[in-house]
Amino acid sequence: MGDVKRTSLPHDFLWGVSTSSYQIEGAAQADGRGPSVWDAYCRVLGHVANSDTGDVACDHYHRYREDIALMKDIGVGAYRFSVSWPRVLPTGRGQANEAGLAFYDRLIDGLLAAKIEPWLCLYHWDLPQVLQDQGGWLNRDIAGWFGDYAQLIATRFGDRVGRFATFNEPSVFTLFGYGFAWHPPGATDPAGLYKATHHVNLAHGAGVDALRTYSPSALVGAIHNMQPVRPVSRTVADEAAATLLDEHWNKVFPEAQILGRYPPMLARAIEPYMQPGDLARICRQPDWFGVNHYSPVYAKADANAPLGFAWADAPADVPRSPIGWQMDPAAFRDTLIDVHRRYRLPIYVLENGAGAVEKPDAAGVIDDRERVGYLSDYTDALREAIAAGADVRGYFVWSLLDNFEWGAGYDNRFGLFYVDYQTQRRIPKASARWYAQLIRSERTGVAR
Repeated sequence: MGDVKRTSLPHDFLWGVSTSSYQIEGAAQADGRGPSVWDAYCRVLGHVANSDTGDVACDHYHRYREDIALMKDIGVGAYRFSVSWPRVLPTGRGQANEAGLAFYDRLIDGLLAAKIEPWLCLYHWDLPQVLQDQGGWLNRDIAGWFGDYAQLIATRFGDRVGRFATFNEPSVFTLFGYGFAWHPPGATDPAGLYKATHHVNLAHGAGVDALRTYSPSALVGAIHNMQPVRPVSRTVADEAAATLLDEHWNKVFPEAQILGRYPPMLARAIEPYMQPGDLARICRQPDWFGVNHYSPVYAKADANAPLGFAWADAPADVPRSPIGWQMDPAAFRDTLIDVHRRYRLPIYVLENGAGAVEKPDAAGVIDDRERVGYLSDYTDALREAIAAGADVRGYFVWSLLDNFEWGAGYDNRFGLFYVDYQTQRRIPKASARWYAQLIRSERTGVAR
């Protein structure tokens, strides 16, 4: 990546780690939590590898103090987590669950005591099943339900949380849920996809309004997966497929939320579900832009697919992570520069990391040198983006812990800490030590 290690970062550059509620909390039936769509989805044979579920996961609900201590040992300045909507509102609406809210009180207070800034995301895919039974994201009323949920969270935690995100990767749970049937509700329904997309955007607008009304000093944003989409070949059909996937994957949410418009190919498809004034309800200038990035993604034309295109694997001859995702730090650099130029907002990288199938060696050590190499190359690429003018102010590794990785279950591990799911023991990997050293070197100004 060139000689980038001397590129200075802002003195207040924020180093952090990220997780999400369903992936780590467990305690699925504890203290009044209601079921989520993922609880139901995991129980359908074939949906998740090994029929894994998030019932126990990393048991973070009971072990959060230990996990805060891990973050403190690394030296991170911030922790991005999500609230489980069904834990605090078991039926999605109405009466709040005090036991669920109290858990997040304890978590936030513990973070602040450790001098770790809490970044709270309202929604990381675990919709209350009761709301799904009422149509979920296909029901326009969900925008108001989400706004009420945002009001509850802002009112309860806004005195201690200064950063809120409405959604994490809305492109993923909509496209995978309604386009490819890889996530709940497991549909291949283009009309449903366009409707759900628009309703999520409406919910974002309602959520921002609630957060700013009930926590006016907070800084509000959303977290978007931003990854270049490439055609598997240079045929006209594959290039058109890549353009269409790019609108679904990278543009349909931030364009509407920040620029007040839908990208051209999807605008026509979404129009039947719009009402007068909708774009004004959606477009809310955020205070910051959250970027999640792992690798480029690939598209190919498929006339038999519901959307006319298909997801494709990266070419066999490109560098790959242990789970097969392309490694291309230059794409990360260019993405950060592009996001800066397009949206002109402070950028925080809120997910970046590498997955692997790994276990401790005979000595109990996890020498994840490929992950270390990935993180080193990608943080160097981040430096290049900053040197080129991108206003990037923070970087969060995905993830603090190995966790439930959706359809892959527990096979794919992204954590800086290995989790032995039988004992719930956390074991630091080489990457955890590497990240701690990186943070120390940045704070002290000593070259790593």
